[in-house]
Amino acid sequence: MTTEIIFAGVKFKNPVVTASGTFGFGREYGEFYDLSELGGICVKGLTLEPRQGNKPPRIAETPMGMLNSVGLQNPGVDSFINDELPFLRQYDTIVIANISGNTIEEYAIMAEKLSAANVDILEVNVSCPNVKAGGMAFGTSVDGVKSVTEAVMKKATVPVMVKLSPNVTDITTIAKAAEDSGANAISLINTLLGMRIDTTTRKPILNNNVGGLSGPAVFPVAVRMVWQVASAVKIPVLGMGGISTGKEAVEMMLAGANLVAIGTACFDDPYAPVKIINEIKEYMINNSINNLNELTGKVILN
Repeated sequence: MTTEIIFAGVKFKNPVVTASGTFGFGREYGEFYDLSELGGICVKGLTLEPRQGNKPPRIAETPMGMLNSVGLQNPGVDSFINDELPFLRQYDTIVIANISGNTIEEYAIMAEKLSAANVDILEVNVSCPNVKAGGMAFGTSVDGVKSVTEAVMKKATVPVMVKLSPNVTDITTIAKAAEDSGANAISLINTLLGMRIDTTTRKPILNNNVGGLSGPAVFPVAVRMVWQVASAVKIPVLGMGGISTGKEAVEMMLAGANLVAIGTACFDDPYAPVKIINEIKEYMINNSINNLNELTGKVILN
């Protein structure tokens, strides 16, 4: 029995990675367990320059999930390369760098810098606002996704994965645009746009008014979108969105995911990714599955 997965030409020891924005750069979680147990670590979203993020309050609990409007607080790509990447390279795990840019040029510069630093995979977050187009996210239009993906592909020397926003009318059209532009893989879903209001003050709980919804509440939406995208493209898919158990990870793989990412569950239980890895192994043993490729996309439709 093997849990190894070849994803975009990169070998993962198991299919479980951490989702960007939920694991920092691994230092805090490394105090709980050996990070080498993980299939991969997708680090906190990086921007070209350091960012302080949005003003608080920027986290709000919701039924079966959470809203966040952290705003990509991070030390910048150069600081990550100099200070955080050497720490991560102590561990036998795949390092995925998530990048966001205000302009296409910023994406290209980061792709070149991180490729030279030898991260294993680039995850391109196209949910970032395009400041030259009035703040509309790159990922909400075919042209936006094509422009970003093509620019990154010209500078990247490592595999490129495009992270899709669920806040679109037809996610398969966006996925195909990324594939047609040369992307090596797709990851989805990013958070769903949500809002909470304090009934005492009558003001939004988040200072930014709206934020990204994640957690178990979005899981059925994520499964549906992963199934749709995996059915529409030929490149591999990393599925995420509300996964908190091994059973749910298997469900996501049946929908078409080659890898799965664990995010919000880490806030409730730092050991969640490790537990999910073990639960996937148990499922494989109990169901006589020798290779995880036997699961991916094997949903039996009605």
